[in-house]
Amino acid sequence: MKKTSILLAAATTALIVSAGLASANSLKFSTGPQGGSWYPLGGAMKALIEKELAGTTVAVAPGGGVANSLAVGTGKADIAFGNSVTSVDALNGRGPFKTKLANVCNLGVLYPQYFQVVALASSGVKSGADMKGKALSTQKRGNTGEAVTADWLKAYGLDYSAMSKVNQGSYNDSVNQLKDGNAEVFSMTTQVPAGAIMDIASARDVTIVGISDDGIKKMREINAGYQKIMIKAGSYPKQDKDVPTVGFFTHVIVPCSMDEKIAYGITKAMIDGLDNLAGIAKAIKQNTLKDIARDVGIPMHKGAAKFYKEKGAL
Repeated sequence: MKKTSILLAAATTALIVSAGLASANSLKFSTGPQGGSWYPLGGAMKALIEKELAGTTVAVAPGGGVANSLAVGTGKADIAFGNSVTSVDALNGRGPFKTKLANVCNLGVLYPQYFQVVALASSGVKSGADMKGKALSTQKRGNTGEAVTADWLKAYGLDYSAMSKVNQGSYNDSVNQLKDGNAEVFSMTTQVPAGAIMDIASARDVTIVGISDDGIKKMREINAGYQKIMIKAGSYPKQDKDVPTVGFFTHVIVPCSMDEKIAYGITKAMIDGLDNLAGIAKAIKQNTLKDIARDVGIPMHKGAAKFYKEKGAL
């Protein structure tokens, strides 16, 4: 009888697990640098996922667009925020990626990302052509903002060696450096308006630096994923004109090998909680379900595709 009881208990456990998700799933979520929008957005996603997938715990960690694609593609993260331009590079083994990362799949688009360059008005920087000899602050290697910064400088025939000083740290570091005058220019990729830029503009006179059509053309020759996008007039204090730059999309990525039920559940949690996420990233409000399910150049995970098809978005 004792043996029978053990077998029955084992069978019952198997049925519970097979009926849905395992009761003790643990997911690592790579987000972005502290001070940016991805980190708090990841915290909001964590709450939504844990509510939707009972028994699942989500550990949120800082990250960056390039590092996140690498982490998901090599099995070191279960879910992450990515930028479409670097996700496509990861899939094809281009740019900062030494090998093709075929295990990166899309779960859904959240909002457009803008490459933004803010300069102290006293620096005289109005384009990339003015950057030689300037003190630059940007993100660490592994962040999309840093990779785009390198491409931006390259489009103007420059690199970090042409700067008087380069700091690579957090958004908070960069904000403090511009406020204190220890850096003249700060480059980043995030939504508009960027809280970091608003913070700098509250203390110093700044210029939002645009990219000319020729500069954008040269950046597209480096990576065809860059698209011309406008930072609308009035986005920042004393910005009275639209400022052209390059952009792409922030999206959610997971390993293609992720269990279909888990990917479906994460997608459902994300869509059901869009209002919560929009409280952190306002641009999310503009999305339709078809916008979220759009093709960004990497495969849609089967679990997410199932969800969008049920909703008529695919």
